[in-house]
Amino acid sequence: MSTPSELVLLLLRVGFLVLLWFFVFGVVYSLRADLFGVRVRKLPADGAAAAPSAAAAPISKPAATKPASAKPSTGPATIATAKRLVITSGPKAGLELPLGTEAMTIGRSSESALVIRDDYTSSHHARLMLRGDAWVIQDLDSTNGTFFAGKRVTGSPVALTLGTPVKVGATTFELRA
Repeated sequence: MSTPSELVLLLLRVGFLVLLWFFVFGVVYSLRADLFGVRVRKLPADGAAAAPSAAAAPISKPAATKPASAKPSTGPATIATAKRLVITSGPKAGLELPLGTEAMTIGRSSESALVIRDDYTSSHHARLMLRGDAWVIQDLDSTNGTFFAGKRVTGSPVALTLGTPVKVGATTFELRA
């Protein structure tokens, strides 16, 4: 009778060891995902995405208020005048980034052009891009959303104006000349 109980004890030990190794691999996988990020879908190139999305969803432009003394222009206040992105609040408050003509991805991922490390920012949270002659922001299906002038950005990209706050996670920034 001592043989079956030894066999059961050996099987329990092996089963516990296998369960322990599954736990160890789960912890290592979770740490690897936290340290190096998870694989995400590649964003389409700006030129490839511009044609289909422009036909599918028009860019929504917020109403801009202009002083009476302003000379008439053909579009929003961001026409080639926005030269820099200024972070006004959050962990990186005071940081200024020059704007070129390339799209800028914003998020927690180290692949992003503007890396914001806080609990409310997704890995690939939003994308800032020059569409025609206006800067637009597009939410990339983030969990907590992107807000422009206090309103959530959903669906199609939204045209930005100078000095209007954009909130991504706990960080607020605006475009300036």
